[in-house]
Amino acid sequence: MAELKTKVNDKSVNDFIMEFADTDQKKQDAFHLLKYFEDVSGHPPKMWGGSIIGYGEYFYKSDRSAQKGDWPLLGFSPRKAAISLYIYMPTPENDELLKELGKFKMGKACIYVKKLSDINLDIVKKISLNTIAYLNEKYPG
Repeated sequence: MAELKTKVNDKSVNDFIMEFADTDQKKQDAFHLLKYFEDVSGHPPKMWGGSIIGYGEYFYKSDRSAQKGDWPLLGFSPRKAAISLYIYMPTPENDELLKELGKFKMGKACIYVKKLSDINLDIVKKISLNTIAYLNEKYPG
C-alpha cells in the first residue's frame, strides 16, 4: 500500500496563504477561515501536505480498502478555482444543512466556494461540528 503524501508538517500557514491564494479576496477569505475554523474546532491550524490547512486530527481506516492514516478533522485550501472546504461527512443532518449553505459546488467529500460571502457561515459551523462529532464517534481515540 502506498504511503499517504498528505501529512501534517511545520510549514507556515500564513506564508502558505500569502504565496498560494491568487487574489486579494481569496487571501482575505483564507485569513478569515484560519481563525474561524480554529474557533470552531478548538485546534490550531497546521499545514497538511503542500496545500491543505487542517485542524485537529484523527486516525482512520478505510471500510473498503487497506488505506489508513492520520487526517485533519476539518480543513480548507484557497485553491485557484475555488476555496476547498474539507468539513463534510455524509450524515442526514449535514445533507439537510447543505440546502441552507448557499452557493457552492460539491465534490466527493469537499465543498467548493468561490468566496465566503456566497455561503452562510452559521451553516458551515453546524456542518463542521456535525462532522467532528461523526468522526470522533466513528474513529474514537
